[in-house]
Amino acid sequence: MLNFDEQRFLRIQSGAAALQKRLEAAITSCLSAGAENIFFLGTGGAAILMQPAVQLLQRRSRFPAFIDMPAELVITGSANLTEKSIVVMPSLSGTTKESVALLGKLKEIGAKIITLVGNEETPLGKGGDHVFVNFAEDDTSCESFYLQSLFIALAIMKHRGEIANYEQVIGELSKLPELLLEVKRAYEPKAEAFAKILAGSDYHIVTGAGNVWPEAFYYGMCILEEMQWIRTRPVHASDFFHGTLELVEKGVSVILFKGEDELRPLAERVQNFVPNYTEKLAVLDTAEFALPGISPEVRALISPILLATVLERISAHLEVMRNHPLTTRRYYKRVAY
Repeated sequence: MLNFDEQRFLRIQSGAAALQKRLEAAITSCLSAGAENIFFLGTGGAAILMQPAVQLLQRRSRFPAFIDMPAELVITGSANLTEKSIVVMPSLSGTTKESVALLGKLKEIGAKIITLVGNEETPLGKGGDHVFVNFAEDDTSCESFYLQSLFIALAIMKHRGEIANYEQVIGELSKLPELLLEVKRAYEPKAEAFAKILAGSDYHIVTGAGNVWPEAFYYGMCILEEMQWIRTRPVHASDFFHGTLELVEKGVSVILFKGEDELRPLAERVQNFVPNYTEKLAVLDTAEFALPGISPEVRALISPILLATVLERISAHLEVMRNHPLTTRRYYKRVAY
């Protein structure tokens, strides 16, 4: 595979999977101590990657789950954020400015803080009540964060008796590192062709629904915009027909992500509409990826993880094709802001 270290990938994703029991224990401890809600408080891309777990809790659990922006909460606070709250703070660097600023306020409030970081020797790596460290870098962090946050959501549901087949689901998730590597290998021959589509336009409408919508948002903002300087318009498939459809015309590129949860029909509605008005529709569908031994229920849960693992292969080709390394920045961590 192009510019890819298989053993490094396995080591990082296996590291995330290995945190499951400790994450479950931390959640059990917090809930047993009387926690009344949970906040997922990341910044930027790390925050987006928490959204599928929040969606799972909001739709299948009665335990209150919130997602908010640390930059705003530092200023406004929240009536629901109390000493009875669990706060999950993901930050690959462990130094994200807005999240570090919120950390002090959370300690004053008395909330129980769970940090998910790539480096323990950082403010967030040292500042949590429960600290989970799994080294990763930008090209491997999506799967790691998605998996850790999913373990947290499932642990809450287990504690509350809201999932009947918890052990089966966890058992299947434990197989993911090796299976994701096989998905990458199988997709590699197709990755360059999809990268050519992304390189072929300076503007893309990126859309999806259900738990893959966050990956559409993330890939548009954090990869195509931040790392490739390609303009995008991420829009949820539910909102596509309430404004963005008017921008679809001949020559306009639409990138559609399709997952396998119950909201797949919303993506299919876009897929049925777009070809009537533009010849540039590209679809990335997780149903096309083989995952031996994984049930339809778990496939639906991990659709954003599958997309992330395939999109990494596409991005590897894209940066070479455009002679624009994914690490190139003009402003991010380069200038004061």
